[in-house]
Formats: sequence, C-alpha cells, structure tokens
Amino acid sequence: MDDAGWDELAADVLAEQYGVTAEAVERVPMGTDTINRRVLTTDGRRLFVKEYEPTADLDAARSAWDMSEFCRAADLPVPRVWPDRHGNLVALTEGSAWAVVDEHPGRVTTSAMGVARAEHIGMVLGRMHRVLAAYPLPRLRQHTRWRTGSVEDAMVEAGAVLAAAKRQQHPDVVLLSHELNQRCDDLRAHVGGLRAGLPEEFVEQAVHADFTRTNMLVLADVVTGVIDFRGARAIPAWELGRAAFDPRTVATSDQWADCALVMIQAYRSENPTLPLADVVACVRVALLYMLFSFFGAVTSEYGLPAEAEADLQRHWHERQTSIRRLLDRFEDLEDVLRSSTGGRP
Repeated sequence: MDDAGWDELAADVLAEQYGVTAEAVERVPMGTDTINRRVLTTDGRRLFVKEYEPTADLDAARSAWDMSEFCRAADLPVPRVWPDRHGNLVALTEGSAWAVVDEHPGRVTTSAMGVARAEHIGMVLGRMHRVLAAYPLPRLRQHTRWRTGSVEDAMVEAGAVLAAAKRQQHPDVVLLSHELNQRCDDLRAHVGGLRAGLPEEFVEQAVHADFTRTNMLVLADVVTGVIDFRGARAIPAWELGRAAFDPRTVATSDQWADCALVMIQAYRSENPTLPLADVVACVRVALLYMLFSFFGAVTSEYGLPAEAEADLQRHWHERQTSIRRLLDRFEDLEDVLRSSTGGRP
C-alpha cells in the first residue's frame, strides 16, 4: 500500500470508529511498534494516531493507555486518549489495533536540560508517582538486571553485541570494541560496591516506565505533555534516577549535577513519602542501570529511520560519557542529597 492508501486507511478508521473527519494526514517517521500519523480534522482538532504492528502486546497497550487516563484525571499534563465508538481505548478494526490521542502543545527537545526545566520535570514526576501509588500494580514488571543480573552475563552480552556489530558492518567497530571493553572493566570493578550501598528493600509501585526526554513535550521550560506510557510495576527510585541523570544532559552540560539535584529535590517536594534511602539510592540505581544496558550499541535490527538511528547511536555514546562522570561523582551527590533532604521522612 502506498502512502496515500495508508492515509486513506487512517481517515476511514477515524470516521468509522471515532466519528471525526480527517482533512489532512501526515506520517510521522518514529516508533518501534506503531505506525504514527498526525491528523488535522475538519473541525480543527489535531490528533496523533497510532496503528500497532501485528507483534505488539495489545494487553500491555490497553493497560498503558488506562494508566495515562488515570494520570490525566489527576490533572497531570497528559494528552487525552479518545475512546472508540465502543468505549475502548484501543480500537480493533481494519485488521489492526489503533489508538487516538489529542496532540498536545510543545515538542520533544533534543538539547540538554537547564536547571529550570529539570525542576519542573521533577515536580511532574513526583506528582505522577504520588498519584500512581494508588494505581493497581500492572501485570508488566520492569526488569531489575541492574540489581540482580550477573556481571558475567552482562559481559557475555557485550561480546554478543560486538559480534553483531561486526556482522552488520558497524561504521566504527574499533571504537565500539574499545567502549565495550571499557564497559566490561567497569562492570567488574564497580558493580559489587555500587550494589553494596543500595537499600535492602525498595518501594515498588505502578510507574510510567519510560519517563525519558523523548517522551516529554516541553514548551520553554515547562512540561506540557507526558506521552507514551509503558505502564509497569517498578521501583520509583529507578525512574527518578533515569530522569535525573539523562545522558544527553550528563554528557553535554556543565550543569548536569545541578540539574539532577534540583530535579530530585523538586520530586521530593511533590512525593515526600518515598523513603529517603530510596531517593538517595537513585544515583546508584541510575549508574547501575546504565552499566547493564547495551541499548543503542548496534541499531540496524530496530529498522529505524536514519534520523532516529543516529539519535540512538548518539545516546549510546552519551551514556558511555555519563557512566564516567557518575563514577567520579556519585558519592558526593549522595552526600548532598542526604544533607539537603535529611529533615524529611
């Protein structure tokens, strides 16, 4: 089917399942398990339409959209999900599954955070975790390789990544080999000590599970939309650390430590019941998560558009830099967090 046929298909789905008429349909070259389109309707609405690939987990998609609506009902900046004519958040029609969402103002930023944006992100995430503490635990569970995975298995994975890169004729396999060797050295040298400083128990609850730069719409320094919920049960400290130590910011900004501390303190102001030990541990958790992740080292298997593939490759290199910077500073950052939030529960 050509582009015009795909556009016509989306227009038919909108008319039959949602009662709206499309005036213009534009394909959006992004997404790994969805085909995405922006739509302008004849009555001036701007919608974002997702068509799921046949391999997508639709139960997980329904759960994620339900969580999204739960957060929107609590006045978080989350776009409205449209129910179809049967009241379903995921429509099954024309041989595919579909979801339709209001398009929110703002854009996904490609730059590092500044302190003001970091503070607002922390407020939004803290409020979201406070709201989701009352949400039923999802079936999907976020992995905790950073906490329980073996160093030996991670080193085997590093070898498999390098072998895949050679098969796929990676454009700079020599650099990648050096980076993977460095990763293995760091895994051997640091994982035991980092894990020894973690709390014995963490709070676990429902979370967004992919609260990253690419899933936030921002206008100036304000988060105007949180999108693409993955919707899993996980440790809030993991999601907080992942957001606070965004590799784009850590690797490219001299303000990265200030941004992280301001975000964590703002989070704490909105979600004061998360134990202090969990809050402080988010630094180690972020570092361990990076050490055990090889996402982006090779990219050809994802079938991404060129721009998205280049961004993912950049993410891999930025994470390598972030690991080095966090290894140098994580104890100092923990000390600051203990002293600055020590009077809280």
